[in-house]
Amino acid sequence: MQPKVGLQLYTLRDQMQKDFVGTLGAVAKVGYPSVQFAGYGGLSAGELKKLMGDLGLEAAGSHVGIEALETRGDHEIAYCLEAGTRDVIVPVMPAAWRDNEDGYRKLADALNRIGARCQALGARLSYHNHGFEFATFNGQRGIDITLGRCAPDLVAFEPDVYWIKVGGADPVEYIKKYSGRTPLIHLKDMTAGSTPTYAEIGEGIIDFKPIFAASEASGAEYYVVEQDFCARPALESARVSLGHLKAWGKV
Repeated sequence: MQPKVGLQLYTLRDQMQKDFVGTLGAVAKVGYPSVQFAGYGGLSAGELKKLMGDLGLEAAGSHVGIEALETRGDHEIAYCLEAGTRDVIVPVMPAAWRDNEDGYRKLADALNRIGARCQALGARLSYHNHGFEFATFNGQRGIDITLGRCAPDLVAFEPDVYWIKVGGADPVEYIKKYSGRTPLIHLKDMTAGSTPTYAEIGEGIIDFKPIFAASEASGAEYYVVEQDFCARPALESARVSLGHLKAWGKV
């Protein structure tokens, strides 16, 4: 099965803060079939599920901070399930843990705890990378210390292809390395030059064809478009990215 396509709503965070409901409607009008949450606009889970249904949108997971999952995990997990997604994603590791390999082991232990609770309640936990996890400690990258210590049945991996490249690694290699553990793939493109930054999908230098092949062989369920910062208006950037994915037959 070809993965579905969604938009990580962090891309539109400024607009979402001003008008959550209206911006979600605009995303549906652009043509995205699903969205991934980065906050809920103050809506209850039931209200959000109804809104999504009214707009014809599916939920492609939710980014939830590790602190929230450690302190009120059952509430956060239950919200996701009621809102219409079983995918709970930790978006980033705490800054205080990033400087040594013990921190990456600590992250793994926390993810295993949270992942076990997710599994018990009928949800699925993933971890989303940035670039710093690709620093090496005694010859091993931080991301591999963490994922190697995580139980594969409790913790999945949401590879962010842009950040993997920023970290000096190959996105295709990492999707293949963790094949079967990558249900959600974050798609971002990168500008050319000595100081690259974010670009709309299909407007930059990342070769997505082998990423798609590896993702689909790995059993990916969703491609999630995200652009941390946009030179265009953010909704227009999201539209451009979707247009290229449609041209490539991914939507």
